[in-house]
Amino acid sequence: MAAKKYVCKVCGYTHEGNEAPSVCPLCKAGASEFEAVNEAKKKGFNTNSDLYAIIYSAVVVVIVAFLLAGVSSALKPMQDANIELDKKKQILASLNIKNVADADAEYSKYIKHDYIVKSTGERVDTIGGFKVENDDIDSNNLPLYIAQVDGKTKYIIPMTGNGLWGGIWGYVALNDDCNTIYGVYFSHASETPGLGAEIASDKFQGRFSGKDKEGNDIVKKVYDAAGNVALEVKKGKGDADHHIDAISGATLTCNGLDEMLKTKLAPYYNYLNKVKAN
Repeated sequence: MAAKKYVCKVCGYTHEGNEAPSVCPLCKAGASEFEAVNEAKKKGFNTNSDLYAIIYSAVVVVIVAFLLAGVSSALKPMQDANIELDKKKQILASLNIKNVADADAEYSKYIKHDYIVKSTGERVDTIGGFKVENDDIDSNNLPLYIAQVDGKTKYIIPMTGNGLWGGIWGYVALNDDCNTIYGVYFSHASETPGLGAEIASDKFQGRFSGKDKEGNDIVKKVYDAAGNVALEVKKGKGDADHHIDAISGATLTCNGLDEMLKTKLAPYYNYLNKVKAN
C-alpha cells in the first residue's frame, strides 16, 4: 500500500507513512496537528479560493459570449429577412394596401422599381434604393420607389425624423402628377399613447388622402407653384390644398412630423419635376 502524506499544520512539515508521527520533528507539535493530504485536491484548484472563483467566472463568461455570438450569427439572416418584410409592408401601406397575407408577393406585384436619384434631378440607378439605409440617405443618394396601382404610376418617398420622445418615420406616395398625395404611412418609436402616437393611426393618416366626412375626395398637394414644399401639419386652418390639421395635444410630435415632411420631400422635387415634364 502506498504511503500516505501528512502535513503539519503548524510548520508545514510533510511526513510520509501509514499514520501521522506522534511528534513533528521540526516544531514538536503533537500528532493532532497533522492533517492527511488529499493528493487529488492537491493537484487541482482549491475550489474555495478567490483565484478559482475568478478563473471559473471568466471561463463561464467566455463560453456564454461565444454561444451568444453563435446564436446571433445564426439568427441574423432571419432577422434581416423580417426587417425587409416589415419595410415592404410599410411601403405597401403608403399605397393603402394593408394587412396582406403575403407581403413579398404583394410588393413584387405593385413595386416595379427602387430608383436612386439626386436632388439635382438626375437618376443614379434604376435598382438598389431598397437597400439604402436611412443613415446613408443624402442629396446624392435618394431612394425612390415606383409603383403601379390600377395601371397608374405612384412615386413613394421614404423619410425619417424626430418626434417628441424619439424617432418617427414614414412613406409618402404621390400620384402620377408627382404632386398630389395618394397615400401615407407614418410610425414612431416612443410617442405618447393617445397623443403623438396617433400619427400611426388610420384616422390621422386619412387626413392626407381618401374621403372627408361629406364623402368628398381629399386632395392634398406637396409642392407649390415655385417648387417649395407647401404641405404642412399645423393646428387650425390653412391652405386647403396643403394644410393637414394637427393632432390636439401633440404639438411637438406634429411639429417633428411637419419638419420631416418639409426636409425629406424637398430634395425630390427636381427629379419629380423632370418626370412630370416628360
